[in-house]
Amino acid sequence: MATRIQSRFVALSSSPQRTASYWTTMAERTSAGLLSMMLEPTPAVAMTLPAEVREKLAELELELSEGDITQKGYEKKRSKLLAPYIPQIQGVDPSLQIDNRIQASSQVVLPVSKHNKSRAGNARDERFRSDLHTEAVQAALAKYKERKMPMPSKRRSVLVQSSVEACTPPDTSSASEDEGSLRRQGRLATSTPYQGHSHAAVEHWFNRVIQGSSTSSSASSTSSHPGGRSVTNSAAHAALNANATATALADLMAHTQLVQQPDPNQPRPEGQQMSPLEGEPLGVATNWPPSLPAALQRWATTHPKNPCLTALDNAGKPVYTLTYGKLWTRSQKLAYTLLNKLSSRNEPLLMPGDRVALVFPNNDPMMFMVAFYGCLLAELVPVPIEVPLTRKDAGSQQIGFLLGSCGVTLALTTDACQKGLPKAQTGEVVTFKGWPRLLWFVTDGKHVVKPPKDWHPPVREASIDIAYIEYKTSKEGSTMGITVSHSAMLAHCQALTQACGYTEGETITNVLDFKREAGLWHGVLTSVMNRMHVISIPYSLMKVNPLSWIQKVHMYKARVAVVKSRDMHWSLLAQRDQRDISLSSLRMLIVADGANPWSISSCDAFLNVFQARGLRPEVICPCACSSEAMTVAIRRPPEMGVPPPGKAVLSMSGLSHGVIRVDTEEKLSVLTVQDVGQVMPGAVVCVVRVEGTPFLCQTDEVGEICVSSGSSGLAYYGLPGMTKNIFETIPVKPSGVSISDRPFIRTSLLGFVGPDNLVFVVGKIDGLMVVSGRRHNADDVVATALAVEPMKFVYRGRIAVFSVSVLHDERIVVVAEQRPDASEEDSFQWMSRVLQAIDSIHQVGVYCLALVPANTLPKAPLGGIHISETKQRFLEGALHPCNVLMCPHTCVTNLPKPRQKQPEVGPASMIVGNLVAGKRIAQACGRDLGQLEDNDQARKFLYIQDVLQWRAQATPDHPLFLVLNSKGTVASTASCLQLHKRAERVAAALIGRLNTGDHVALVYPPGIDLIATFYGCLYAGCVPVTVRPPHPQNLATTLPTVKMIVEVSKSVCILTTQAIMKLLKSKEATAAVDIKSWPTVMDTDDLPRKKCPQTYKPSTPEMLAYLDFSVSTTGILAGVKMSHSATSALCRSIKLQCELYPSRQIAICLDPYCGLGLALWCLCSVYSGHQSILVPPLELESNASLWLSAVSQYKVRVTFCSYSVMEMCTKGLGSQTEALRLRNVNLSCVRTCMVVAEERPRITLTQTFSKIFKDLGLSPRAVSTTFGCRVNIAICLQPNRLGKLAEQGTSGPDPTTVYVDMRALRHDRVRLVERGSPHSLPLMESGKILPGVKVVIANTETKGPLGDSHLGEIWVSSPHNATGYYTVYGEEALHADHFNTKLSFGDTQTIWARTGYLGFLRRTDLTDASGERHDALYVVGSLDETLELRGMRYHPIDIETSVIRSHKSIAECAVFTWTNLLVVVVELEGSEQEALDLVALVTNVVLEEHYLIVGVVVVVDRGVIPINSRGEKQRMHLRDGFLADQLDPIYVAYNM
Repeated sequence: MATRIQSRFVALSSSPQRTASYWTTMAERTSAGLLSMMLEPTPAVAMTLPAEVREKLAELELELSEGDITQKGYEKKRSKLLAPYIPQIQGVDPSLQIDNRIQASSQVVLPVSKHNKSRAGNARDERFRSDLHTEAVQAALAKYKERKMPMPSKRRSVLVQSSVEACTPPDTSSASEDEGSLRRQGRLATSTPYQGHSHAAVEHWFNRVIQGSSTSSSASSTSSHPGGRSVTNSAAHAALNANATATALADLMAHTQLVQQPDPNQPRPEGQQMSPLEGEPLGVATNWPPSLPAALQRWATTHPKNPCLTALDNAGKPVYTLTYGKLWTRSQKLAYTLLNKLSSRNEPLLMPGDRVALVFPNNDPMMFMVAFYGCLLAELVPVPIEVPLTRKDAGSQQIGFLLGSCGVTLALTTDACQKGLPKAQTGEVVTFKGWPRLLWFVTDGKHVVKPPKDWHPPVREASIDIAYIEYKTSKEGSTMGITVSHSAMLAHCQALTQACGYTEGETITNVLDFKREAGLWHGVLTSVMNRMHVISIPYSLMKVNPLSWIQKVHMYKARVAVVKSRDMHWSLLAQRDQRDISLSSLRMLIVADGANPWSISSCDAFLNVFQARGLRPEVICPCACSSEAMTVAIRRPPEMGVPPPGKAVLSMSGLSHGVIRVDTEEKLSVLTVQDVGQVMPGAVVCVVRVEGTPFLCQTDEVGEICVSSGSSGLAYYGLPGMTKNIFETIPVKPSGVSISDRPFIRTSLLGFVGPDNLVFVVGKIDGLMVVSGRRHNADDVVATALAVEPMKFVYRGRIAVFSVSVLHDERIVVVAEQRPDASEEDSFQWMSRVLQAIDSIHQVGVYCLALVPANTLPKAPLGGIHISETKQRFLEGALHPCNVLMCPHTCVTNLPKPRQKQPEVGPASMIVGNLVAGKRIAQACGRDLGQLEDNDQARKFLYIQDVLQWRAQATPDHPLFLVLNSKGTVASTASCLQLHKRAERVAAALIGRLNTGDHVALVYPPGIDLIATFYGCLYAGCVPVTVRPPHPQNLATTLPTVKMIVEVSKSVCILTTQAIMKLLKSKEATAAVDIKSWPTVMDTDDLPRKKCPQTYKPSTPEMLAYLDFSVSTTGILAGVKMSHSATSALCRSIKLQCELYPSRQIAICLDPYCGLGLALWCLCSVYSGHQSILVPPLELESNASLWLSAVSQYKVRVTFCSYSVMEMCTKGLGSQTEALRLRNVNLSCVRTCMVVAEERPRITLTQTFSKIFKDLGLSPRAVSTTFGCRVNIAICLQPNRLGKLAEQGTSGPDPTTVYVDMRALRHDRVRLVERGSPHSLPLMESGKILPGVKVVIANTETKGPLGDSHLGEIWVSSPHNATGYYTVYGEEALHADHFNTKLSFGDTQTIWARTGYLGFLRRTDLTDASGERHDALYVVGSLDETLELRGMRYHPIDIETSVIRSHKSIAECAVFTWTNLLVVVVELEGSEQEALDLVALVTNVVLEEHYLIVGVVVVVDRGVIPINSRGEKQRMHLRDGFLADQLDPIYVAYNM
């Protein structure tokens, strides 16, 4: 196998003649293919264009690439320029003719670009371009069928970016150092004529996609009107579209492979074991200096006038030329000043070996050089860093950590730079975030003094002490300092001198950053060792004039130039008809980022253009560098007599499996790489496996290149653990034997050794993304994205590709900056094409593709995108994209298998199984009513209205009710007699008008009127139905609910107040409900003081007392029938559980319209005789402290509230506890605060409430929960120990909390785990079971009883069970057996009611009053609300809790399913700019914690998720609103 690969390589690079012919062919092919790429109509015309026209075209091109001109303006001007030279075709507009592609061959090279559909390809990053790759991408896209993707719908306000930045073109100086972003494009990279043929088909396909998706793929085909709200013509239309989308997505899901399968046919390495590769010996020259400072001293003495460095200004003019004599004297001055003139408390500030920060701008190499050598002479350790421009620079905090860990206290800088730094009010430089406190010293100021004549710096031989520290930013964004010793620094200079053949006095042009890596090694260190003259080209000059470095090579006859491929492209774009430029002086053009596989196209294109200007092919010398190992390999200059350069076309599929496969048959997916030359002198190189033990690779295997050399870094400063992993690697053979005693350094370069011992690099560890076991390189993915045409939507060079870990695998994320003029539709189409291209070329799915506004991605110091900072923002939800496309369905292939339903075990087997296992049946009951002795006078009355009459006679003035208004003052009161009299008046008005048994709707605000009319109806023999009045500000939605309850309850009359009566007859109300459809409406405000002739006596206690209507969380309007006997039993049970008697006061902050709220308002006070302080929850909206102030004022010991009240207090009063304390609010009187709910206890909310109000004296044990439901409104109540019974402990133990495994819960199992375990879910006991109540846990399918700690449906048997549904609106048949059902095995006699809630019973170690062990009931959630997904049962609240936790701006969340898709609706609490950030975070968290793929993410405003009076979410109402397109969402994302 090895030989086969060897021969293929040889075929590519065996002989000089072959190489020469290769270059020639490439040049010819490029020239021939260029005009087919350009839009000039004919070659003849192109050849005859005058020079000034061609120059103007190039300038136009540059303007467009810089964002200085719009696309439209560019096309207009271009057409105008070309118009005189284009032969007119009859009847065709000249601007359209430019689009015609004419295949022709010509040797003329013009500075114009490839265009597609009026220059659609204007945003090409040529550094990542190769003709083969672009061609492959286009061919791959052409293969795709038209796929209809649902477009996200977006509110207009989100479409228009508000920030000024977003509308300005980005700082296109964004050329990336590592990720390869470019600012200007060379258009002249190689291409084949074939490419022109494929474009028509591709274009046609693109057009079809655009047309198809614009008409049929939008799920909310919303027309946005100027008001900025999205609306549809009709709900039906929206639902139709929604269903079409759902079908498309569901279809996509059906084809998603959910369980990942390893590929048995994946390629594996077959070559021989590689041998370590040794570089030539490091020669020893007699005149080499013993150290770098010694070299400087020598040249300063022997050649003081020789130029060392020429610095240029932004116009390209030489500002200053530093001679070796000047460099020595200035460095000496600085060294003396640093050591002797800086002191702190009479102690020298700096000692030899101390670290000093060098903060110099990129346009001042001279002062940097002086400072660097000044530190070396003073035996201080320079730490060069970037200039921080603002307090929030990307990565600045990490630099601060590095300075802190290095113990840096002094920073050297220039006067101009110091003045530009942000200042505090004191005038001092601010302390940047994460930075240590620094003293700033200006090196070109008056404080630098001349040393005495007798002072000489110590110039010693190179030692192993640290010479300098170079910073490096890791893939994760952390910054490390790499220490380089004096001996390694010298050895590296010697190795570079030998490898590059440097001679004394040579001139070198340096375009790189002189503070680190190759720019520092060549332009500051090796240059001084060899007395070379460095022409330093600042980055700011390159932005203004990309040709500047070429001009300086020509002007100074430079022998060597050090550049990056980016610089070659910029010059390509800008090269005008400058015939006077010559590059013939160059003997070496060092391409510092030659390790990037995509640099080959830069080299080829550059050579193609500048060969005519004297550039020889063989002088292009790519090199591979690593911060840790310094220069790893470099192609030698031609005079060295080395083998010719090599190139190979590798299979990307093979590379993804870590193997080398040359010239594969799969032509679409290939990577062309060039060698980076030979190993450095004196170094040994080997290639080891990336993961695990560093085993040597086989010859056809890609691994990490490791170097052992005396000229590399020592360690990461202060990080011994990481140093051991990277700097002290011992490669081993497969047998486990180490190959050498010398440690090797991992370079983070991925590559292999090819024929002729040439080193090839195919990527970097930093850009490596391992997805499903396959390796993908970020640079390759960027190249594919940039090869997609047309590209008028995103800025070139502003693309970041990285991976995030979600659900145990890496997921690829692509982020790009979008041009402000790109339309929604265009951007979305580009995104979908990019997905398809990456999928086809790399066989990998993209997890998320996001477009952000121009100029918003964090920048690296020398332009380009700061990848780790971008990734951090993505994960934190701070990226603020303007377009997002998530594709979890297509790329998440490692979901657990869907659960298969097993045949149910029979109920008898279940019981036997439990008995064998020693488990008892899950059954529990409250105290026995028959055995409870109490002096309950009310017990002798069968009917609640009789109790009121008895109290009116026995204790007429005893206060029963006290209602508070929002100011905290008493709005109304009622004693026993007053209530009785008011009830009599109502009864008198009804008797004669209505028949016995008629249903009467009571539409009142919370207050005494409601209670009085309730008893008035009972006195008159009518059945009261309490109804919440419509909201005056929201009649359109609340009035129909009132109408529905009145209709469904068959109410023949409505009793209400005058104000509400007026409201019902108002114009607004008539618009919502026809006024004629109401039954008789009576107002009870001014009833005559008539005495009721006689009160109605029901014939039997089983007769109907009242109807209790409520809308369940699933959106079903259900009315339950409460008989007189059930009403009395309910009141007695609550009285016994809460120890209620006439001398007690309780505070109630609940709505009085249904459930336990209705019972506590209207029934319990009358039965038990206690006084109820009534606080309507609505009043808390204007005074959040009303309820707690009332509790404190009346020293209430027992109080009831709902979760919505508790939430209002927590959010509204969380920061006001101190103010409340000053108002003497004291809650130490509260023994029990019970939250009334029909759901799982909300532990987080109750704990937060207790914690916040602990400062006001609230006992941490006071808050407890209750549980009731439609079939029985009070199953559990947990009062704290009170009164006489407290000593006996009759109230039972405190509620317990257990932790269950959420994954087991999905399979209907209960598995208890420790607190803090992964996937643990805390569940709090729902309160103590009421007296007379029995509970059993039954299997939902078999209806058999379950064992202790098994999950099943909670069934309840009790005297106060409701007697049945009066009607379940639209669901009558479904719930028929809810009230009288029997177990299929075991106790088959007891009549049970099914609650519709899942839960379990667990016997605890605590004992209750009777000495029995306490049975705790845990409610898990409503059965109707559970989501059946992938064969498992999910509870919405669990998913919602995860989602709310994922981002600070998510105020509330609700989930539901829609055609098998999970829909997540989140309320945004923040600016609309953050809306799209939530899409990825929501998708991530649901995948990670619940193994579910979110189908749709809907971002809405606060308050959109409907909540009922108990604070429970109405998810089904929300679902209906979503399907009818009534939510007015900010953003709807359809995950692919």
